[in-house]
Amino acid sequence: MEKVKMFQTVNREGTYSTKYDDAIKKFATDDLLPLWVADMDLASPDCVQKTLAKRAAHPVYGYTVYPPEYFDAIQSWMQKRFDWHIEKEWIVPCYGVVPSLNFAITAYSEAEDGILIQTPLYAPFSSSVKHKNRRVLDNTLVYENGEYHIDYEDFEAKAKEAKLFLLCSPHNPTGRAWSKEELERLIDICLANEVLIISDEIHADVVYEQMHHSISSFEKMMHHCVILNAPSKTFNVAGLNTSYAIIPDLKLRQAYRIEQNKSGITNGNPFGIEALMSAYSEGETWLESLKIHLNSNITYVKIFLEEHQIPIRAVPTEATFLMWLDCKELGLSHEKVVDFFIYKAKLGLNDGKSFGAAGEGFMRLNVGTSKKVLEEAMQRLLHAYKEEN
Repeated sequence: MEKVKMFQTVNREGTYSTKYDDAIKKFATDDLLPLWVADMDLASPDCVQKTLAKRAAHPVYGYTVYPPEYFDAIQSWMQKRFDWHIEKEWIVPCYGVVPSLNFAITAYSEAEDGILIQTPLYAPFSSSVKHKNRRVLDNTLVYENGEYHIDYEDFEAKAKEAKLFLLCSPHNPTGRAWSKEELERLIDICLANEVLIISDEIHADVVYEQMHHSISSFEKMMHHCVILNAPSKTFNVAGLNTSYAIIPDLKLRQAYRIEQNKSGITNGNPFGIEALMSAYSEGETWLESLKIHLNSNITYVKIFLEEHQIPIRAVPTEATFLMWLDCKELGLSHEKVVDFFIYKAKLGLNDGKSFGAAGEGFMRLNVGTSKKVLEEAMQRLLHAYKEEN
């Protein structure tokens, strides 16, 4: 299949798509180009489509166990993609990363315990902490010269009163792919203060020039971390609700399982299981082509903004298909920035403040679509900017 055809936008309207069919409720208007929810408008790889069609042809969709091949596929993927050997017994099948985040908070902390996060950040991190009656300790990322870095002095001070650190790696929404050196410093601080790390690594497969380093791949972290991952972002199968935790430490694994079992969410999704096995076994070539396509989209947006002198800065995107746009130079209040995108540019992006107060003045753009759609989006943005100026 030609790459051009492979990464054309698929019409998702009328498929109960959150991004499209829920956009009217989200933005209170029906003439937007939706570029918000973190899934892609691109077809999942052929191997996944064929596998799901074959499974659908069997007319019974009953309760489903996780077969040995499911664990084999995850183990093999981690080895070949990240050079990380994991044991099969470390893998705990889950329903989704956000539910797993909640199970981990309950399993490893008590009410009023402090939990470290790094904003701006995907909203369920902070909301999960608050819903569980824990205290949010915000080690706000430092935005300097158009890039983000970690305030280690602040992190160390807050680690002294923290029980857990909820790490987002790669980071959503800033697009940072944390370096080995950055992670080493965080790890050493957490170990010194007996802080357990829960690492959401759902975007680990979509890293461009750097290499993703899983927290658990550091030998000294083997008994001090929980990794949460899924094929959902990588292969555009988020609706199949299939994820997994990797927990090398037996006691931590048992504690996590107790909380997950209490929830009653333990059955496998027959289609999600098939999708994971197929994607991890046969989808690697497709993924490499996808990364080229996404990186090209990111570059296109960045150059367009610069060439047309639109005062919006694209924060460097080292990972994910989500661009973090600094709109402060537009000279508008945050509320007016949001209105500008919705009512002037007719673009549905994620409001930066939904990622915390540190997201004020920013918007998140999903480039997991075709080049044609992005070209339309940029033309709308340019026209709206000229109209306003």
